[in-house]
Amino acid sequence: MALQVTGTVLQTERIKLVKPSMELLTDVQVAVRESRADLEKYLSWVEESLKFPEKNMSEAMQRHESFTGELRYYIKTFRESGIAGSIGLIVRDIEVPFFEVGYWVRSSCSGQGFVTEALGLIEQYAFNDLKAKRLEIRMAKGNSKSRNLAEKAGYVFEGELANERRLPTGEITNTLIYAKSGL
Repeated sequence: MALQVTGTVLQTERIKLVKPSMELLTDVQVAVRESRADLEKYLSWVEESLKFPEKNMSEAMQRHESFTGELRYYIKTFRESGIAGSIGLIVRDIEVPFFEVGYWVRSSCSGQGFVTEALGLIEQYAFNDLKAKRLEIRMAKGNSKSRNLAEKAGYVFEGELANERRLPTGEITNTLIYAKSGL
């Protein structure tokens, strides 16, 4: 997978990661609406994102400018229009530097390897450009797709936090932690 950094765009032959912008607002909303049932199983932000899309996008844009919170990127494919998902680096400790990786995939794009490619791009960006020493992926214990992705990408299982998160359904569950270290 070849990495190209063109300003703020990271890309492979099949996808590119783009920063949040108001021009993407409609495409993002279409992808989230289509994927709502899948996303709401594990992610609590879905309802608010659909209710306040402009606010959500504006905040994502501001976070890139201030390099705080989540540095979200949207996954666009070269063969289809629209958004295939999102991936981001959550700034956990800039002094280390240490980031958590978060992602979601559009339901109709699931299983096509787009998030796997996006993860490779975001890792290269974090380790090479941001000089990250640690990347971490956290997930609900029952999220087998996320667990499979972390393992396939070479992340090491570090532990399980008991009763650490509440799912959008209200259920309390454990959090699994996978990590990868930089050189």
